[in-house]
Amino acid sequence: MPPPHSTHPSSPLPPRSRLLQSLGSCSRGAVTSAASSPSPSPPGWPRPLRYAVLGAGFAGLSVAWHLLKQSPKYSRVSVDVYDENGVGGGASGVSGGLLHPYSPKAKLLWRGGEFWKESMDLLRSAEKANGIAGSDGDGRDDEALIWRRGILRPPTTEKAADILLENAQSCLQSCSLQVLDSDAAQRLIPGLRVPLNLAIYMPLALNINPKKYLQALFLACQNMAKETSVSPSELKEFSLYNKHIDNLQQLSGDYDAVIICLGGKASSLPELTNKLPLRTCRGVIAEFKLPSDTAEKYGSQSPSILSDAWLAFQGPCTVSVGSTWQWKSDNHDPSVSDEEARTAMEELLPKASAVYPGISKWDYVRARAGIRAMPPLTANGSLPLLGCLNDVIGERSNCAFWLVGGLGARGLLYHGLAGKLTAKAVISSDENMIPSEFTCWKAIKASR
Repeated sequence: MPPPHSTHPSSPLPPRSRLLQSLGSCSRGAVTSAASSPSPSPPGWPRPLRYAVLGAGFAGLSVAWHLLKQSPKYSRVSVDVYDENGVGGGASGVSGGLLHPYSPKAKLLWRGGEFWKESMDLLRSAEKANGIAGSDGDGRDDEALIWRRGILRPPTTEKAADILLENAQSCLQSCSLQVLDSDAAQRLIPGLRVPLNLAIYMPLALNINPKKYLQALFLACQNMAKETSVSPSELKEFSLYNKHIDNLQQLSGDYDAVIICLGGKASSLPELTNKLPLRTCRGVIAEFKLPSDTAEKYGSQSPSILSDAWLAFQGPCTVSVGSTWQWKSDNHDPSVSDEEARTAMEELLPKASAVYPGISKWDYVRARAGIRAMPPLTANGSLPLLGCLNDVIGERSNCAFWLVGGLGARGLLYHGLAGKLTAKAVISSDENMIPSEFTCWKAIKASR
């Protein structure tokens, strides 16, 4: 059911001021664009529409961007993002960063072209905000925002090779697939092992630096707020609060809508405990560097590798290898113990070495981890969970609660469209703006 339109208090003093005063020393600071504090409405003018976004990862910043971008002209809008760990401090910031619209079997995902387009649009906005220095080939490799070198997929079994070859016949023009033999693949990546004389090449696929991308997207939101605040009647405010939210009722009296984009932490809110059909999965990624005295380096334009393990190369001397899958984990700590790192290396290195033996020459640097929120499988694949939560929560409130969750291992691909659809629904107070395939999860019993 679509949420009811909020009823607004008549008092000219914005109720959010009570919340912001309560933050005080609890917040490690707020970053605000277009205004230093919430602006009371001039007499006779409607007060700003106020939106709270919980989470400053892929989903949260996409929602924030689209709320600012899609809000009606000549409107007053305030978007507050809450994340105790800051921008990219959760699982999004430690993701692998490989971006393409295909399944591991090279099959175009459901609505894959639309997901791909919306991700590209957000990436362009982030690059524009970040400046030329963030592009591949400008400045230091490890400081780049995007590496545009493609991704290569060499199968390791006959069955996988047959499926890849069949699926490669149908692809997006904007992210094409090419079938290569061993010689062609090894020209792209010297030292590559191609067990079955076949590899699928995605020349337009990308490798993203997740943390830097999120920081750039945050900056894009700040710029959007400033650029669209052209008069007192058209004012956009955008703020970040490093604040933990214990429960939704903490915010309900201060906002027109609260959008929950907390990934695996969404179920920790008391109002949502045991109400979301999500499974948590902790993934560990290992980082390696090539010793400085090694003459043989990874090709500066060679693609990343996607196999039983993936190898995301950030220049000639840096690579991340992932990822492990620890189901039903509730360990949200991004740090990795020595024992967990050793276990991850024992799992990942044999898989990586099967297609790139040279990884044995690289030195282990560190491991990092994050919790994925995995959605249930549907006829269209494992899709994000979107929609209004008022019926799920079952509490009456003038505030509408929304969810963007369950982006799973494809958060980077899904976040653009998920944020856009949700922002449209929030602004219009109409859940029907979201295709039913993303809201059908409400009929599924939550995992316990």
